Amino acid sequence: MTEQTGLRKLLVLRGPALEAQGIVGLFHEYFEVQVVNDLDEALAAMRQVRFDAVLAETGDFLPLERGAVTHQASAVLDTIGDGVCITAPGGELAWANRRLREFPPEVLEQLGSLCSKAYEEFAAQPGSGAMGKRFSLMPPGGSYYEVICSPVRDRHGQLRQVAAVVVNATSQRRQQLKLNAIDRAGRELVRLDDDTSRRDATARLRVLEDRILRCSREVLDYKHFAVHLLDARTNSLELLISQGLPEEAKKYQLFARVDGNGIIGHVAATGRSYVCGDVQKDPHYLQGLINARSSLTVPLRLHDKVIGVLNVESDKGGAFGEEDRQFAEIFANYLAVALHMLNLLVYERYTAHSQFTDSISAEMTGPLNDILTDATSLMEDYIGMDDLRIRLGSLIDAATQARACLHQLAAGSPVVGAPPKSQDPILAGKKVLVADDEALIRETIRDVLVQQGCRVEAVADGVQACQMLASGDFDLVISDIKMPGASGYEVFAAAKAARGDCKVILITAFGYDPGHSIVRAHKEGLDAVVMKPFKVRQLLDECRTALTGK
Repeated sequence: MTEQTGLRKLLVLRGPALEAQGIVGLFHEYFEVQVVNDLDEALAAMRQVRFDAVLAETGDFLPLERGAVTHQASAVLDTIGDGVCITAPGGELAWANRRLREFPPEVLEQLGSLCSKAYEEFAAQPGSGAMGKRFSLMPPGGSYYEVICSPVRDRHGQLRQVAAVVVNATSQRRQQLKLNAIDRAGRELVRLDDDTSRRDATARLRVLEDRILRCSREVLDYKHFAVHLLDARTNSLELLISQGLPEEAKKYQLFARVDGNGIIGHVAATGRSYVCGDVQKDPHYLQGLINARSSLTVPLRLHDKVIGVLNVESDKGGAFGEEDRQFAEIFANYLAVALHMLNLLVYERYTAHSQFTDSISAEMTGPLNDILTDATSLMEDYIGMDDLRIRLGSLIDAATQARACLHQLAAGSPVVGAPPKSQDPILAGKKVLVADDEALIRETIRDVLVQQGCRVEAVADGVQACQMLASGDFDLVISDIKMPGASGYEVFAAAKAARGDCKVILITAFGYDPGHSIVRAHKEGLDAVVMKPFKVRQLLDECRTALTGK
């Protein structure tokens, strides 16, 4: 019979008629039979075992069917990931699925109070709540739950209970809070208040660096990270800022290439973020943090163009996921905008300075020419009056020098003025290296320093400067920050490596510092920064200050 019917397991709800007919005993010969005495036992058995058929007397069939349907509904509700419950008017749980019963006691306590409040609102406004009311629960510990309460009414429309669906939204809440924090931090990065805007380019860059470090630590909880900027001219990646990385990792010479330049070079070349869950198994990884286990690297983008890379490392395996990648990319976008804004301000400063110089030159040239003409005429009229002629001669010299300076400025000359006629004892005999790829600047600075008694070597690029520093013993180095071969920072580092007490002055055009050499060198003992165009006397003053420390 079993083979014919396909039935194996049979549940029998005991009853007088079935007992009198002896049917139960007959079924034992052909099926696996479990006999229960009442409806509760039948439902309990059905929860534990899957039966092929249920045998019950006619009077028990309808209650059993209703119980089975209720059992199936409960089973379905127990499988969903959210909490579901029905509460009495006072907030007591009348029924709850398995997920809700697993919630902490403090959550269930707050939920009861909330459902009681919802019941009162539904009772006060009988027509409201058709779509439910939304509430939130924030128990101690930082968790967050969203609750939707709906009225349960009988067939006469009378409010009886409250049904609630409870969703644990802690992770979504934390994500939103972190996004808000990143947004605030990003706005802080790109904000230039009145105090900041009045500072020179070097000071503004230091403010930006402080903000990057603070935001990275406090908002994103980055303990080991680095920001590299891409030099489009050489395709190299220059280290701008780092936190918690060893010195060995800072010395890598990286380029924006898919292979052979670590994950940083790969990201800069492809423009795609890179999450490394295990650095020991990743062929692109280059050793950074000692005992690093995982890393996260995202590009700095500006108008869809990669201008740098943000790299974060952790000593924990698999420390970064999709959510971390999204956060880092948002922060990196703000960082790119902040760096771009500083360069724009430098350009605006250059434009304003040029306009101002042209205007002053046009206004002053005429009066200076008149002064020179009148003074020269007076010299001829007062022949024999030596004292007056000497005073007129001094006036002519001063006006001639002022006119020459204006012509130098109008022509875009980076060095203005004439050197003092007498040598300075502080500079006399000092060995100085001058590095600049602009011949006019290089030769002018050399001539000025030679007149002051200095022994001067002049080179046209950063590589030559570093080679000279390795083989020579210099008292002072004056270097442009942007040269072929090596940056001003690299020249600075070579000078300090060759001789710890060597003084270094960096030169930049109106604060332009694409590799951020000034910010990096300032932290390591840079003596001065001179902005082009500069006066000869200003340069000499900076040299004296650097050499004497006064």
